[in-house]
Amino acid sequence: MKTATSADGTTIAFDEVGDGPPIIIVGGAFSVASDGAPIANALAEQGFRAVTVDRRGRGSSGDRRGSTPENEADDVAAVVDAVGGDAMVLGHSSGAVLALFAAARGVPMSALFLSEPPFRFGVDDPAADLPERLQRLVDDGRSDEAVVTFQLEGVELPPEMVEQIRRSDMFDSLVAVAQSTVYDATLTRQLSTPTPEMLAVSQPVTILRGEQTFPMLVASADRLAQAMPHAELVIVPESVMHRPDPDATARVVRQRV
Repeated sequence: MKTATSADGTTIAFDEVGDGPPIIIVGGAFSVASDGAPIANALAEQGFRAVTVDRRGRGSSGDRRGSTPENEADDVAAVVDAVGGDAMVLGHSSGAVLALFAAARGVPMSALFLSEPPFRFGVDDPAADLPERLQRLVDDGRSDEAVVTFQLEGVELPPEMVEQIRRSDMFDSLVAVAQSTVYDATLTRQLSTPTPEMLAVSQPVTILRGEQTFPMLVASADRLAQAMPHAELVIVPESVMHRPDPDATARVVRQRV
């Protein structure tokens, strides 16, 4: 993997595939760069240089305890600079929140694609102390409990689904990035409602969501589109239950560039 150095000195790792205009894929909760490979490959087939990122506290990237959304926006800026100083950005889930926040802070982006961002607009936000409780669990060596707590309270997955995940082979990989739950909980709490600067970004913005996805995400995408008159809302039937379909998503990007 290649690396970039963020403003606070944290190393951010990223992978590239394909040739053409760069598009940076910013994943959501628990995701690492390799999770974005299917979309990256689909984008490469459409003629893009697709860049997948290990957000801080994940995979091959570094970390700094107490990191803020501003630090993560600086991470995006570092990767943009490393791939040429300007890029399109495709963010999914909390990665879409981060991408829009980074754009509002002046990170150079030629276009934004926001896939099912979990903006709550102040409605039914998780408890304000969730990030602090998650950090205590990680610090106490209870990273497994941090993962479960974030899934139950931050994502609001049904308890039976959380228990199923806990018993699955994938659970250990989630525990490995438990520190990142603190950052995602902080990001989505601080930016439950997009700031005026986020709503006023000058880049072309495409908001994507599936037809079959969680009701909160439908409400979020639709309300964000209403709040950003210059943005385009695209419903992607192939994307189901918060899983963006790689080929369909790549086609949407290609059609708008």
